[in-house]
Amino acid sequence: MVTAERVWEALAEVADPEIPVVSLVDLGVVRDVEVEDGRVRIEFTPTFLGCPAVEVMRDRMAEAVRALGAEPEVDVVLDDSWSTDRITPAGREKLRESGFAPPAPREATGPTLVQLQSHAFRCPYCGSTDTRLENIFGPTPCRSIRWCASCRQPFEQFKTI
Repeated sequence: MVTAERVWEALAEVADPEIPVVSLVDLGVVRDVEVEDGRVRIEFTPTFLGCPAVEVMRDRMAEAVRALGAEPEVDVVLDDSWSTDRITPAGREKLRESGFAPPAPREATGPTLVQLQSHAFRCPYCGSTDTRLENIFGPTPCRSIRWCASCRQPFEQFKTI
């Protein structure tokens, strides 16, 4: 019998298409799971509205549900935006271990350019805070490029969204 708990466990194994070290559950894009009469309804919110991986995420979640023997319905929820605060502690650690600097917690006023330029960001390789912003525009809208003066490594910093 398919339960919500089993669905959550299965979704925790579905890797993010752009950053496969974290699952969609770790990334915090899966919002809700409902199971009723052999049907599974999943709500998810992509990291940003123009995310090119939405269909890939939807298909992978549907495959995971079908593998459990249930019929999936995967809905994209656009009425509430995703936030980096939704990344789980395990997801943050997985990002750090793979060379990404996790985002700082959001402040009540939201992120500012001053935050991006500050030395508050820790290098995922050596742990130093002696880092600097190299380029506010990373490979995706939610990441920027930083450089560590201690270990001399570039790394991607998740922007606080």
